[in-house]
Amino acid sequence: MLAGLDIIFLILSTAEFIIGMLGNVFIGLVNCSEWVKNRKISLADFILTCLAISKITQLLVSLFESFMMGLNPPFYSTYKLAKPVALLWRITNHLAIWFTTCLSIFYLLKIAQFSHSLFLWLRWRMNRVVLAILVFSLFFLLLDFLLLETFNDLFLNIYAMDESNLTLYINESKTFYIKTLILLSFSYIIPVVLSLTSLLLLFLSLVKHIRNLHLNSMRSRDCSTQAHKKAIKMVVSFLFLFTVHFFSIQLSNWMLFLFWNNRSTKFILLAIYVFPSGHSLILILGNSRLRQTALKVLRHLKSSLKREKPISSLQKDLPKPF
Repeated sequence: MLAGLDIIFLILSTAEFIIGMLGNVFIGLVNCSEWVKNRKISLADFILTCLAISKITQLLVSLFESFMMGLNPPFYSTYKLAKPVALLWRITNHLAIWFTTCLSIFYLLKIAQFSHSLFLWLRWRMNRVVLAILVFSLFFLLLDFLLLETFNDLFLNIYAMDESNLTLYINESKTFYIKTLILLSFSYIIPVVLSLTSLLLLFLSLVKHIRNLHLNSMRSRDCSTQAHKKAIKMVVSFLFLFTVHFFSIQLSNWMLFLFWNNRSTKFILLAIYVFPSGHSLILILGNSRLRQTALKVLRHLKSSLKREKPISSLQKDLPKPF
């Protein structure tokens, strides 16, 4: 029988899954339809599409993992099930983070205004820079494969071992576990640093541009200032979600190892799921084409609901047959 904490955990996981799937599926469908219609796709739309696909897969794996941890933790801890789930989640999370990094660098090179020669050199070679980052990320993906093999064996032995030998095994493996965890964290540090640096530079560029607008004429100031303030809010929200996602991953690795038998530790995973769910909404609000398409869909749904109400009321007024 499920405990109260398990039910709450499953409800929150399902809610985050639904929100994330709606946003990411919407982004993928809109960009793919434009791709088929125009027979070409921009670099930004290509990154957004790949990012949405990786997050959809990540959300599916996360929902399966949540239900296994909530419904039957001993069954989830079996080696044949936990290893492929952990590997698939790591791959999808790796791709999502690196595509997010490429998107952050793309927005920096596209929007920011800097006169430094290195920045201008990178802007002129924007497509090559993004492609080089994606190729560079494959090296860390191979590193994850090698480290996860050792990490999963160490982590899953905790569940398979008797309690009498568990303390001794953890103490003996603690040093090796810490080394492996540091190496796994290192593969996250590089994309996180690149993303945070890009977003911070973009934030500084937008703030500087707003200050320059205040010094110019009043005519163009209002519209441009509002647009840039909105962009700053998007960047700050993105920074917050990305930072929470990174620290949640690091915290969950330690919490699940040190307090593996505590039911409440699984709630730390909910913070990890916030990024693939909330980031899609930020991308939709920050992209004018996606935002306008979403408003059209909402207006269409609203009008269709209004049409159904008179029909249902007429059916109630019809006389019932004898």
